[in-house]
Amino acid sequence: MSDTHVEPKPTHKPHTIERQMPEDALADVMGGALRQEIKVLDHGFIALVDAMPRLVPTPEGQTPTADGAIVQAARVSYGQGTKKVSEDRGLLRYLLRHRHTTPFEMVEFKFHVAMPIFVARQWIRHRTANVNEYSARYSILPDRFYVPSLDEVRKQSRSNMQGGDERFKIDEASEVETAQEFLDFLKDVEALYPRYMSLTEKGVSRELARMGLPVSIYTEWYWKCDLHNLLRFLSLRMDPHAQEEIQAYARAMHDLVQPIVPLTMEAWRDYAFESMHLTRLEIEAIQDLAKGGQGAFGSENRREKAEWDAKRQRLGL
Repeated sequence: MSDTHVEPKPTHKPHTIERQMPEDALADVMGGALRQEIKVLDHGFIALVDAMPRLVPTPEGQTPTADGAIVQAARVSYGQGTKKVSEDRGLLRYLLRHRHTTPFEMVEFKFHVAMPIFVARQWIRHRTANVNEYSARYSILPDRFYVPSLDEVRKQSRSNMQGGDERFKIDEASEVETAQEFLDFLKDVEALYPRYMSLTEKGVSRELARMGLPVSIYTEWYWKCDLHNLLRFLSLRMDPHAQEEIQAYARAMHDLVQPIVPLTMEAWRDYAFESMHLTRLEIEAIQDLAKGGQGAFGSENRREKAEWDAKRQRLGL
């Protein structure tokens, strides 16, 4: 019997790869940085660690941005199109104004974030990103706890069951006492961390020992999201009604992506974040005002009326 080895025949011939080189020099939208980081809260941070596209064709004298990738995707049916920034700006504004969102999915950002677990639990509700979180099953969580300052302790809102918008008055003894009692409570909880460490050292599994850790302890994750869904995140989490701690992260995220897609962020502020949505009832109330009426609002719902009053004040009506 022969021991001759027979090489298998290739299943296909190698393809010919055609390479197209850019007309302009390529530039890094992150300026060559490995990461760009902003400190948030007491021990937290958010860092931009990568972007797609990272290298973009950039004519001499222009700042490299990823706005062009959105324009390219929108113009896919008839080629690359113009290089004029003014025309790119007009198209981007048209896309956002008319909610043509698919081209914005062509740009992606990857962040490294450290935040308290209670912030992470809100953040993870945005189910449109790729997330990989630090695992307390495999690793010991570091000794980092979020503790607000005395003047950052908030009261429960009377109108919003899930929020707190009014702070305890630090110039009133009874209110200072309550705020300080809360901070002492957080310190008592944090003081249990050595017992967590001791129990793991004695052999208690990390996946069980983590049960005793509070949601004020910091976790970390990598969070990758396309620009369309990132803008949705910013719209919700930079809103004044969002919890203040997650607002801080959203504002930092905004500042990290702003230089990379400046035309898009300008249009987003104009047509989404700083714009105003009017309901049918609100439009009818404005029409009534225009006819000389009192601006009758067609709903007795207390919250709807409060929202209309806020919009009416903003419009100066």
